[in-house]
Amino acid sequence: MKLATIHDGSRDGQLAVVSRDLKTAHMADAIAPTLQAALDDWAFIAPQLDELYAQLNAGQARRAFDFDPKLCMAPLPRAFQWADGSAYLNHVELVRRARNAEMPESFRDDPLMVQGGSDDFLGPHDDIVLAHEEWGIDFVAEVAVVTDDVPMGATPDEAHGRIRLLMLVNDVSLRNLIPAELAKGCGFLQSKPATSFSPVAVTPDELGDAWRGGKVHLPLRSTWNGHLVGQPDAGVDMAFNFPQLIAHLCKTRNACAGSIVGSGTVSNRDATLGYSCIAEQRCLETIADGAPSTPFMRFGDTIRIEMLDEKGKSIFGAIDQVIRKA
Repeated sequence: MKLATIHDGSRDGQLAVVSRDLKTAHMADAIAPTLQAALDDWAFIAPQLDELYAQLNAGQARRAFDFDPKLCMAPLPRAFQWADGSAYLNHVELVRRARNAEMPESFRDDPLMVQGGSDDFLGPHDDIVLAHEEWGIDFVAEVAVVTDDVPMGATPDEAHGRIRLLMLVNDVSLRNLIPAELAKGCGFLQSKPATSFSPVAVTPDELGDAWRGGKVHLPLRSTWNGHLVGQPDAGVDMAFNFPQLIAHLCKTRNACAGSIVGSGTVSNRDATLGYSCIAEQRCLETIADGAPSTPFMRFGDTIRIEMLDEKGKSIFGAIDQVIRKA
């Protein structure tokens, strides 16, 4: 099924079920007020949402309305946890090669992961409001999963069964602030402003055969200022699948229902498929020419991130945003 959160003026919005073709929706207030409430009692709530989803797809839902992604908040407008991995080692290797650094062998066995801010996510059509272009504004196209409760020490096989939903991500990054933060020996903070998510979150079964091995085997499309700049396959070159990323997160802690785990920048070794963040393109230019030539984003720039199924239909709806000066 497909789920969205409609903006109603509250912090957490109202849960809605969205049709498979993303054309209609139905409020789920009689079942669960919010997506977090549904996740908190998934075994009881999910079958009821699925029944409404079936009615909606059959044209039998009594209070269906036209679905407008512009009215959506992030599926989880705020979450208990947002942990972003870096599962595509091609991206990691390129970043390190561009600054003449070797990638430690341990990176091939132990995932990289950072804790992100999760109290103020952006909706799929919200403007990205920032104070300075000089901060090096970049989009970052990713896939993420939403978990049920996952106990500390869970194995990847156990974690696989706790994946409830998938979403697309724009992990907005301020590249020119990153070096100074990392030089302090700590993680990203100011260089990672509010993250954006797709209009709908979908259950894994919605992906059919594209969901296998704990990965999404479909291209992730990034369109910058109307130009398609990347369509790498999210299932190719993913060194750590989502169950492995979740198990890594839970090595020393529990993950509660509603935890979000990201894939990191989707990246393929085949550079002809383009890029999911500007920084990666600049790394390729630096390796080839000694210096980057592609600029970061400017105020007024647009970014659209979307994933289509094998029939060319949008699965999650599109993240479609404008960079705006504060």
